[in-house]
This record gives sequence, structure tokens and C-alpha cells, in this order.
Amino acid sequence: MYEVVYMKADFEPWWMFEEWRDFTVSSETFLDEKDMQQYLNKVLTEMEQHFERYEARKGCFHAFWSASEKHYCDGCEGDLQIYHGIVVLHNDQPCIS
Repeated sequence: MYEVVYMKADFEPWWMFEEWRDFTVSSETFLDEKDMQQYLNKVLTEMEQHFERYEARKGCFHAFWSASEKHYCDGCEGDLQIYHGIVVLHNDQPCIS
């Protein structure tokens, strides 16, 4: 099974910290790779129109951000960048290409 996860956090999706799923905004599952790829392409195209920056890694991690979207971290005593991440999984593992 394939899964496309949209997460929003103050770290890029490729870090996959232990609690990364706690930052999930939405998730879609697919039995067919072709259906997953069509959905992924649609999501990536839409997000590219809304954010200033984009970086992809290993074919399954996509990060979007805008310099103006930050939040204050009390523990860090500073502003942290907010990232909108897309993670593509196959059988609950990163679908690395």
C-alpha cells in the first residue's frame, strides 16, 4: 500500500523524527502506484504555487516553505521556520527512488 502524508512542522520531512506523525495534517492511501503518483503530482503542483521555496530528497520527501512563515520557540528563544512536508510511503517505509 502507498501513502502520501502531508505534515506541517518546524523541521523538514526527511528527518522523520520519532514523533513526525504527530505533525500530520492529512494522509491519503492508495493500492495502486499509478493512482498515488497522479495524486502526488497534483499535490506538488498545488503547493509549488503557494510557497516560495521547494526542496526534494530521495524522491519521497518534499518540503515547501515561505520565509515569512515562522513561529517563536520558547526553548530556543528564536523563530523557527515552518515546513509543509510531503512524505511518500510504501508499506509504511519511505518510498525512496
